[in-house]
Formats: sequence, C-alpha cells, structure tokens
Amino acid sequence: MRGRTAPRGIGAAIAENFTRHGAKVLAPSREELDLADAGSVRGYLDGLSAGADILVNCAGVNWPRPLRETDDRVLDETLEVNLAAPLRLVRGLAPGMAARGYGRILSVSSVWALVGRKGRVVYAASKAGLEGMTRSLALEYAPDVLANAVAPGYVATDLTRQNNTPEEIERIAAAIPLRRLATPDEVAELAVFLCSERNSYVTGQVVVCDGGFTCA
Repeated sequence: MRGRTAPRGIGAAIAENFTRHGAKVLAPSREELDLADAGSVRGYLDGLSAGADILVNCAGVNWPRPLRETDDRVLDETLEVNLAAPLRLVRGLAPGMAARGYGRILSVSSVWALVGRKGRVVYAASKAGLEGMTRSLALEYAPDVLANAVAPGYVATDLTRQNNTPEEIERIAAAIPLRRLATPDEVAELAVFLCSERNSYVTGQVVVCDGGFTCA
C-alpha cells in the first residue's frame, strides 16, 4: 500500500502504524509539500507518477480566537490548509484509485465539527467541510474507493498542550467519560483500520473517537 499522512502528532502515529503494517508511507516535509500553497500541492501531485492507494488528510491548523478577532490571514490559511488542500489532493489522486479499482480516502476531522465551542468558528467550519466532502466522495467514487473521516476529541498532542494550560487539560479530562485524553495511537488504530482491506463496507461515515465526550 502507498499512503499519505502528516508528519507529526496524530499524523505521525498514523504513519508509524501504517509502516508497522507493511505500507510504504510518504510523509512529505513542509518544504516538499506546503498545504497553504496551491502551487506546492500541484507540484507535489505532478511528482507522484505512481499515484497512491491511500490518502490520509491529517495536517491542520487551528488558532482559537473569537471570530471578531480573526483576520483574513488566519481565515485564508485555515481554510486553505484544512479544506482546500485536501480537496486538491483528492482531486489529484482519487481518479487513479478508481481506475485501478482500489482506494481509501481518510480525513481527520474534529468533534468541533459536531458540537460547538467558542473560539473555534473558522476551524469548525473547515472540519465540517471535510465531513461534507467525505460523504459526497463516498458516492462519487463508489464502489472502488471508500471514503471516511475520523473525528477525534481531545488528544494528547503538542497542539492540545499548546492551546490549553495544564489546569485546563485536567478539567477537560474530568469532563470526558473515560477520564482521560486519547493517545495519538488510539486514533491511528482506527484510521488504519478504515484505510485497510479489512474495511470492506464502511464508507461515507464520520467515526467519532472522543472517549464519550460528545455524549455527556
């Protein structure tokens, strides 16, 4: 299998899990693939002459702030990296998957596309777009390509620690029915299953992985 993933956090865990299962993983650096630059995405796709069997859209940016304090730079980069770049990657790779008769597309969304939180308007909009993309892709490329999304809740990553103080993380954990944040590996296990040949019937779905957070 050939896959695509982001190089850190949840993406790193997904890449490591794929590697353990024998996949050839491509995890381009920012210099090789700048998701905020449409030209960089086009150039990267032009260099993938062999295509890919699996595409994982995992990279993302998130600047928590009220919408009134969100300038166009933040708005443009969030939508470009979190939504437009995945659409371009799918557009470039999905036709080849369909032509070969096999493919898996997975996008990493967020519980903030499902429930609201202050300061996440633009981020939530970008992730909700990924989920809408997933459902339409499942229809457009069936039956050869399966498209799904994973919506993690709070995960113990650098980004979570960057956006929350240790005290806030303690309060967050207490509000999760399982009383802890997810590990990146737990999200990766789910992602790899959805992208594997073991998954032969799940498509067009957003699978929530949040320890019961959205149920509380």
